[in-house]
Amino acid sequence: MQKLDGRAVTVELGDGKAAFQMILPMSEMLFDVAKAIEQTASQAGLLMMKALIDEEVKQLTGERYSHEPDRQAFRWGTDQGHVIFAGHKVGIEKPRVRSKDGSQEISLSRFNAFAHPHRMQEPVSERILRRVSTRDYAGVLDDLCDGYGIDKSSVSRRWKAASAKKLRQLLVHDLGLCVILIDGKQFHDFTLITALGIDIEGRKHVLGLWPGATENSEVCGQLLDELIERGLSTQQRYLFILDGSKALAKAVKNRFGRQVLIQRCRLHKERNIQKYLPKKYHKLLAMKLRAAWGMTDYQEARKQLYKVHDWLASINQAAARSLDEGFEETLTVNRLGLPEQLSRLFSSTNIIESCFSLADDLCRNVERWRDANMAWRWAGTVLLEVENRFHRIKGYRDLPILVEKLKEAVDHKEAVA
Repeated sequence: MQKLDGRAVTVELGDGKAAFQMILPMSEMLFDVAKAIEQTASQAGLLMMKALIDEEVKQLTGERYSHEPDRQAFRWGTDQGHVIFAGHKVGIEKPRVRSKDGSQEISLSRFNAFAHPHRMQEPVSERILRRVSTRDYAGVLDDLCDGYGIDKSSVSRRWKAASAKKLRQLLVHDLGLCVILIDGKQFHDFTLITALGIDIEGRKHVLGLWPGATENSEVCGQLLDELIERGLSTQQRYLFILDGSKALAKAVKNRFGRQVLIQRCRLHKERNIQKYLPKKYHKLLAMKLRAAWGMTDYQEARKQLYKVHDWLASINQAAARSLDEGFEETLTVNRLGLPEQLSRLFSSTNIIESCFSLADDLCRNVERWRDANMAWRWAGTVLLEVENRFHRIKGYRDLPILVEKLKEAVDHKEAVA
C-alpha cells in the first residue's frame, strides 16, 4: 500500500512489519506531467487540423477506394507540407486532389487556411512587441512540437510583413475628433511626423505617421490631404495644436480656412527663440514667457507677451522676430478661455512626446535601424500597440466646454471676415 503525504511517499510491505518512506520531488514530477499534457494537447490540435483537412478531401472525392459516380474529384497522392501551429511551422502530410477529368489540381481551402503566412505574422508581432528580439525569437516559442521556419531571417521577414500590415491599419482609423496634434518627432535618427487626435470623451487616437519633417511644406500638405481623404472634415471645428513649423501652420490654413484655430506649441516656440540668445538669457526668457502665457485673461496675457517682445528686441532683433511669427497663435488657449487643466494640456504637443516614450521602450532591443522605412514601420506598429494603453486626458469632462468655445470663436472670426 502507498500513502501520499505532500511530497513524502510511505510504502508498507506485507502485513505492515516492514515499511520505508522516501521523499519524491513532486513539483518536478508535476512539471513533467504538465509538460506531457501540453505535448498531448499540441498533438491533439494537429490531429484536429489533419481530421478537418481529411474531411474536406472526403467531401470532394468520397470514401477511399469507392467509385461514386457523382464525386467531384479523386485523390492524387500526398506531398510534404506545413501548417502554422503555436507560432511556428509544423510539417504535415498534405493530401493532393485532382479534378474529375484530371486536368487540374484542386486547392484545399482548409489546408490553405491552416498554412496561411498571416497566422505566423501575428505571434511574431506579439512577441517582438513584448521586447523579444528577432535573434531570440526561436528561444521563446512554445516547445510543443517540432517546428521550422524560425531562423532570424524568417522572423525578420514575418515581422516586416506584420508591421507593414499594422501600419496600414494605423492609417485607416475612423475619425471623429475635436483636437488634433501634429508634431515632427525624432525617432532613432529619423524624423517622423505624427498626427494624434483627441475625441470628445478624451480618448487619444494615433491618426497617422509620415516620414519627413514639418518644415517640408510638400510633406505637410500630403499628410493633411491623406487625413482629409480618410474622413477628416474640413467643415468641422477643430483645435489644431502644432509644433513651431511655419510650413505646417500654412498647410493647415490652406485646407481648413483662415478661420481655423491653431495653438502653437509653446515649448517649440521657446526653443526657437533660445537659438538667437546667449545661454545666460535662457532662464529669464522662460520665466517671462511662462508668466505671460500663464495669465487667464487673454488681453493681459497679450499685453505681457508684447513686453517680452520689446525686451527681446533690445537684446536681439532676430529673437524678437521669432516671437512675432505665430505670436497670436501661442495665445489661442487664452483667447478661448479654457479651464486651467485643458489650457495647460493644449498649450504644447507634449501628449505626443509621452506616446513616443512608451514606443521607445518597446523598441529598445533593435540594434540597427536600416532606413526611414524601417523606423516608419516600427513606430507605426508600436504606437498602435501603445494606443491600447492610453489613458483619457486629464480634464476630459471639460471637453464639451472646448467644443462650445471653438464654435463661438470660429463663428466670430467668420463674421468679422
